[in-house]
Amino acid sequence: MWADADRLRAFTNLVLGLSALWIVWNGLNYAVHLPQFALRAVALTAAPGHITAAQLRTVTAQVHGNFFTVDLQRTRQALERLPWVRRASVRRKFPWTLEIELEEHIALARWNQSDLVNTHGEVFHADTDEPLPAFIGEAHNALLVAQAYGEMNQLLAPLQRQVARVVLSPRMAWQIELDDGLQLALGREATSERLARFVRVYPSSQAAMPRVRRIDLRYRDGFAVANS
Repeated sequence: MWADADRLRAFTNLVLGLSALWIVWNGLNYAVHLPQFALRAVALTAAPGHITAAQLRTVTAQVHGNFFTVDLQRTRQALERLPWVRRASVRRKFPWTLEIELEEHIALARWNQSDLVNTHGEVFHADTDEPLPAFIGEAHNALLVAQAYGEMNQLLAPLQRQVARVVLSPRMAWQIELDDGLQLALGREATSERLARFVRVYPSSQAAMPRVRRIDLRYRDGFAVANS
């Protein structure tokens, strides 16, 4: 008899508990869908450069839900599909604002004519009219080429020259073209040492070979030249 009473109390408590949870759930569900929490503003924490207002409007027009129900991950993914967006962050700001922070790609060079590579060595696709150096190579070597480009420009600084084109072959052989059109074959080994040697020797040799178009630096004790 006492056992039956205990089971009845337990069952009653369970029903009451579930009823309370149902009431709370429905109350919360009603509250989060109140019109007071409809999204009314989208705030950008940094002004975009290459990303247009029209592109942002296209994305934000697809945002569904209110302050509580908006899908932040889906919105972030849509923003990161825009051509110049490297990374996006989307946050709620109580009570009705969606706060968006965008990190844009900073184009370092053109990559294989159809794409661009950013300052992190990442290949991306976008349009630009900026005068940029050209990188040629395989996509998995983009970071290596970007890093080498910076190092080569530092080595060339005494000549007041910059790299205009970098080619890294599938066999990892380097060739560069300077901003005055001079081509340098660096090969696969000791490329920094070879370029540094060129920087040391070229000023004193330039007068003797004014029409040189290409210099092959892959020799241990010298270099070969080709005239235009």
